[in-house]
Amino acid sequence: MLKVLDFWAEWCGPCKFMEPLIEDLEKDLAGKVEFEKINVDENQDKAAQFQVMSIPTYIFLKDDKEVDRIIGATGKENFVKIISKHE
Repeated sequence: MLKVLDFWAEWCGPCKFMEPLIEDLEKDLAGKVEFEKINVDENQDKAAQFQVMSIPTYIFLKDDKEVDRIIGATGKENFVKIISKHE
């Protein structure tokens, strides 16, 4: 199953902008794609492990290997395109 790591922070404007889109995708893709929200302020080790330099960052994992990455706010179509590429 494809997994999306959602690196965000409470104070991040673009992260707040993306939140409803991510929630929609979680509902639409339930059972197909797993989403994991990672607060960079509380999980600095994980952010460092994945070399996250700016937020929001979305890392797509398949079989625990990174297959794609989105940095910054983006549209739903872009998300869907990347997800369907790796399904």
